[in-house]
Amino acid sequence: MNPMHIIDYRIHGDDMQFVEIELDPNEGVLAEAGALMFMDDGIAMETIFGDGSAQNRGLLGTLLGAGSRLLVGESLFMTVYLNQSATKRRIAFAAPYPGKIMPVNLREMGGELIAQKDAFLCAAKGVSIGIAFQKRLGAGLFGGEGFIMERLQGDGLAFLHACGALYERELSPGETLRVDTGCLVALQPAVDYDIEFVGGIKTALFGGEGLFFARLRGPGKVWLQSLPFTRLARRVVAAAPQTGRAGREEGSVLGGLGRLIDGDNR
Repeated sequence: MNPMHIIDYRIHGDDMQFVEIELDPNEGVLAEAGALMFMDDGIAMETIFGDGSAQNRGLLGTLLGAGSRLLVGESLFMTVYLNQSATKRRIAFAAPYPGKIMPVNLREMGGELIAQKDAFLCAAKGVSIGIAFQKRLGAGLFGGEGFIMERLQGDGLAFLHACGALYERELSPGETLRVDTGCLVALQPAVDYDIEFVGGIKTALFGGEGLFFARLRGPGKVWLQSLPFTRLARRVVAAAPQTGRAGREEGSVLGGLGRLIDGDNR
């Protein structure tokens, strides 16, 4: 297990959250590109190639770590922020969409956690972010998040983000939970994860819940989000102003008359 940097943190906000991290001298965090909100003077940035692991694995190991990140749709590079000053400094990272930031102590999780891709926000320096292949082909093809999920390994703090409200559930041995595939945020490796067809053809086609559920079987903890980002994006696109040959806007069947009724005559 890699030696982790022990960091202090505070989560701000309600629906649009960010995490503020306090770094002692020579402490550091790693994060995905674009997550930074602010940082104090004295914190240096360094771009690294690979999965963020501090292990000396040689050229082949580094290439494999970088390649695994490319497979889950992430950049080949990560950014490490290191406090090079003689006093404590602060740095903050913001969630990319409305929801909750979830702090996870990997030591308490047995040193490993499986998460959907794009859920990772930042972590203590030394945590590695790799890939976790689904054991079953069905889970990979129809799991909503694809055949590959992210594997966080280490014994330090990691921060994930979920869209909407965050729900934590601990499953007892053999206990089964069926969830919408897009609502799954993270799970412990001991949890069995597979895909299940929703039922009859009529239910599948007209039920409005998609063709497949994620079936989670304990023991272990799972974390769910109330609003998958893909669902939110579809609603935004559907509600976006659209102009056709009939001149209708804002999705209103009344067009300009509807805007007059609403008091919006711009």
